Amino acid sequence: MSIYSKTSPELCRLAQKCHNPIPSELYTFHDVKRGLRDDNGKGVVAGLTDISTILYSKMENGVEVPCDGILCYRGINIKELTEGFAADNRFGFEETVYLLLFGDLPTPRELDKFNKLLAECRYLPSGFVRDIIMKAPSNDLMNMLARSVLTLYSYDDRADDISIENVLRQSLGLIALFPLLAVYGYQAFHHYHNGGSLFIHAPNPELSTAENILYMLRSNHKFTDLEAKILDLALVLHAEHGGGNNSSFTTHVITSSGTDTYSAISGALGSLKGPRHGGANIKVVKMMADIKDHVADWNDDEEISAYLLKLLRKEAFDRSGLIYGMGHAVYTVSDPRALILKEHVKKLSDEKGRQKEFEFYSRIERLAPEVINSHRKSSKLVSANIDFYSGFVYSMLDLPLELYTPIFAIARIAGWSAHRLEELSLGGKIIRPGYTSISEDKVYIPLSAR
Repeated sequence: MSIYSKTSPELCRLAQKCHNPIPSELYTFHDVKRGLRDDNGKGVVAGLTDISTILYSKMENGVEVPCDGILCYRGINIKELTEGFAADNRFGFEETVYLLLFGDLPTPRELDKFNKLLAECRYLPSGFVRDIIMKAPSNDLMNMLARSVLTLYSYDDRADDISIENVLRQSLGLIALFPLLAVYGYQAFHHYHNGGSLFIHAPNPELSTAENILYMLRSNHKFTDLEAKILDLALVLHAEHGGGNNSSFTTHVITSSGTDTYSAISGALGSLKGPRHGGANIKVVKMMADIKDHVADWNDDEEISAYLLKLLRKEAFDRSGLIYGMGHAVYTVSDPRALILKEHVKKLSDEKGRQKEFEFYSRIERLAPEVINSHRKSSKLVSANIDFYSGFVYSMLDLPLELYTPIFAIARIAGWSAHRLEELSLGGKIIRPGYTSISEDKVYIPLSAR
């Protein structure tokens, strides 16, 4: 029986032997920081970075107290950055990529040259779409992205060269190509798995990254300026979030081994795919659909709160006991990305005629922290994170659900590339944390005596 067919009784038996959880009290006894976080949720410091800064607390009279979250890219507050290009009514993702990679904001001339460079890189090798993307299309686009990235290794004559200059070349290529890989992967999936029409649109070199995503995705190429500007903003807000987030840390770990760029980025993609990381916005959308189905009056705080309590009690939706989109591993008072995105979500909801849904989201954002703290008998601060609103944005843009996490990857490849270059520039040691063994000594028994 093939391992790709249904699970056999023998595999079930062997799986039972694998299920041997280590008692939780041993982690306390050995002072192990599970998840590389202490008992208060603060991350164990594993490195230094000059790429971004995340602040969630401040010192008052010698005491650390929570504060509104602050995110800075290369020292520039993300709020100031987004307000800057919004004031000029222009797109900001390419400028953000430049900032993350090179440490400074580009001049108008530098930005123009950088945009042209990305446009020149936005073409796949001959036959790649036919031979790689169209064959054996995956029903999970993150796996397809990883496979495509690994395959690009075979088209690169300097694939294993990890000099800064060459890795920068590879990084710019991947940043430019991720929109194509994601959109074309979706078109193949939609055609072969859903029976939809198949069309492959070449990118337009005159358009921004956000515009090209919509241009290539839609059969008629049509999109509004507001749609493209909101998607561009989402890309900027997802582009980077410190070296400690799971996928960026994965990039550091793999890069420290001295391996090639394609292997490092495919590993980051595997990390981002997880529902605890990049896949969280899909969970929010599905949860909100479930809430809409079970709450009759979207303006009734009591009815909404009662259903949110059912979610926490594992009596509804996926019975995980979570309200997705609420709370963050770092931020407590507020997630600055969520606040910025929410300011623009209302404009899009007005354009799309979905104001009632926006008000419903806002109501749940207000009620959920109260329900959570009441249920857990806690006063811990809980706020909406960026995933709470990003899924709603993507649904208003008519993006297919399968593309939600790949859109995250299209943005975060900028941060991953910056972190890979930073790790390589350090010339440091391979990352190898310690694990304490708790296994007992055993005597070898000859096969004939077992």
